[in-house]
Amino acid sequence: MQSKSDLHNNLDKIHTTKLGVERIKKNLGLDVDDVVKWCTDRIEKSDDIFKKGKDWYASIDDCVITINASSFTIITAHKKK
Repeated sequence: MQSKSDLHNNLDKIHTTKLGVERIKKNLGLDVDDVVKWCTDRIEKSDDIFKKGKDWYASIDDCVITINASSFTIITAHKKK
């Protein structure tokens, strides 16, 4: 069983694709230069991290960030409903 510390211990591996950057910016209404840093900063501070299936979910403030557990790719992020 993986714990949230597994995600915290691999923050340096977290990345995303060009499409991922666009999707995250659009979904969250972000205007930042480094989306990965923005996301990893929030993941690092989040106390609400869990793994479901093949993905990690980090919830903080008003958003949820989805990260693939094997590749550490940020798949998407969206505002909480």
